[in-house]
Amino acid sequence: MIFLNVNKTLIIRHQTEQLCIEAWGQDSLRVRATHYRNFTGRNWALSEEVPEEQKSAEITIDDCQSALIRNGRLSAKVNAAGVLSFFKDDTLFLREYYRNYFGTESGESCCLKIIGRDYKPIIGGDYALTVRFESNDGERLFGMGQYQQSYLDLKGCILELAQRNSQVSIPFAVSSLGYGFLWNCPAVGKVSFGKNYTEWRAEVTKEMDYWITVGDTPAQIVEHYTEVTGRAPAIPEGLLGLWQCKLRYRTQEEVLTVARKYHNLSIPLDVIVIDFFHWTRQGDWHFDSEYWPDPKAMCDELHSMGVKVVVSIWPTVDKKSENFYEMFERGLLIRTERGSIQTYDFQGDCLEIDVTNPEAREFIWEKCKTNYYDYGIDMFWLDNAEPDYAVYDFDNYRYALGCALEVSNIYPQMYAKAFCDGITALGREKEMLHLVRSAWAGSQKYNTLVWSGDIPSTFEALRDQLSGGLNIGLAGIPWWTTDIGGFMTDDVDDPAFKELLLRWFEFAVYCPILRMHGDRGPHNIPPLSDKEYGGGSLYTGQSNELWSYGEDAFAIMKKQLDRRLSLKPYIEGLMKEASEKGAPLMRTMFYEFPEDKKCWELAEQYMFGSEYLVAPILYPGEYEREVYLPAGTWRNLIDDKEYQGGQTISCLAPIEEIPVFQRIV
Repeated sequence: MIFLNVNKTLIIRHQTEQLCIEAWGQDSLRVRATHYRNFTGRNWALSEEVPEEQKSAEITIDDCQSALIRNGRLSAKVNAAGVLSFFKDDTLFLREYYRNYFGTESGESCCLKIIGRDYKPIIGGDYALTVRFESNDGERLFGMGQYQQSYLDLKGCILELAQRNSQVSIPFAVSSLGYGFLWNCPAVGKVSFGKNYTEWRAEVTKEMDYWITVGDTPAQIVEHYTEVTGRAPAIPEGLLGLWQCKLRYRTQEEVLTVARKYHNLSIPLDVIVIDFFHWTRQGDWHFDSEYWPDPKAMCDELHSMGVKVVVSIWPTVDKKSENFYEMFERGLLIRTERGSIQTYDFQGDCLEIDVTNPEAREFIWEKCKTNYYDYGIDMFWLDNAEPDYAVYDFDNYRYALGCALEVSNIYPQMYAKAFCDGITALGREKEMLHLVRSAWAGSQKYNTLVWSGDIPSTFEALRDQLSGGLNIGLAGIPWWTTDIGGFMTDDVDDPAFKELLLRWFEFAVYCPILRMHGDRGPHNIPPLSDKEYGGGSLYTGQSNELWSYGEDAFAIMKKQLDRRLSLKPYIEGLMKEASEKGAPLMRTMFYEFPEDKKCWELAEQYMFGSEYLVAPILYPGEYEREVYLPAGTWRNLIDDKEYQGGQTISCLAPIEEIPVFQRIV
């Protein structure tokens, strides 16, 4: 074992492995290891410039028997067997899981032959990598993006590190022990937060790369994390009210008719969204002129009513698209390793654009600029951003950046980057936002508003979105939204669905973005055209505007929208905090009250910023629920009564309201 101090970076060499530990941000360390001669030099999520004073580390080497590196409150020790241990203020909180002949850290011998950094060579290629750590009893873990499950605390969970429709893999975990851990690797894999040990796995990689930070509170940990991965910029003006969307407005006149009715009813509408298959074929990236004859006139009229316009973009390219042959010949599409070249098969024989290729990013932006942005389209909905594959056989796809198993998770970030780069080049970066169906670590810096994907219209799905929204906020994404009422609805006239819709709307008032969307069944509306392609060929769902569900539902949603509009100045302040410190808008109870042990146990209530405690109704037929109030004085917005904190109370929850408490002191 060779220990070296090279420009305040600790280098450990043993046989063919090279381990590198360096200061990387406040109270933070970056740890890399490789069996190649050199590191790749890729920083992946660690994209932000680190101040010089946060790159300096103290290194102590003890006669080639051990070494210690310290950056502020965080230190790492490497022993003679190469085992890594991490300390916060000299208190151990994380250690590699090592059971080998050289013995464990405490000295006893062990013959299991299990090591902390386990490289398995892939024949003719790189390595599959498994990294193991000792588990801590009583520890709670949060973050990691958005998974369709109701578990807020991820301890005991096995999580696939892969992007899927409604699954957003962002490999950053926040621990109740006061540290944050970023698996800085975009490879497909998994993490197991086991009771006996924690195991991170990458299916294909050239090197190990992770980053650790420590802090006194979750807020401090997230602040450190977003310092090195980037923060959401200031959100553009005029987006914090109602977004109106459905599957799908089929014509220019349908869009204008809806916007005009909102205008005539004096209901402020901030955004209207034009969903998919407004185009001729996937990959043409332009309106079907038969149904959208004058997009500029449409945008002009919408803008005159104060409404911004979003249009859906897919990365899919039909083989019959006008752009397919050029993109295929130029190598701008994702490749398959075997069998058919097809990667996607919804409404066409499609391949998907390879946005890890800079030329491909330029290509899609130029098409969208000419065919949408120049007409006055304000923002883009980057759908299918995982990308969504016909079959999730990641070992069958290859990008310009590498095989999908090695780099696939970064795809949604590069998709958003294509539009960020294009709009920034026009000098209009302060006006952009991208609604994206996936994200990776650092996506927040690319103006990414994540929505939670195509989810069922059920109370179970609503519960899953609450945990997903809270955890993705801890993973650095403050801009987040859902389809109000869920996406997949069988029957809009079902009273059970209307109950769900109202409860979801009441919850969405206290989310970063309030957005009506969904595929409302039954699908009994005839298509506009018998052609096999084009904007009139695909089905549409039932109406999904505020007035679509009867007078009683309309009155409730209108009142809730008024509440949302009254909160706009407050939400603007939260957005500013997100851009300055990385703070999420939706916050776990322990984020605001880390000293309150009870708050670490609460999964079905949350803080909207620091002032509002929100207790959504998450079960059908529930008109009363318990709410825990931390220390302080709290005012119930339903009846204006004040309560002292430090207690659990029972609250009425009529169909018109969910329990929300304003923090007085």
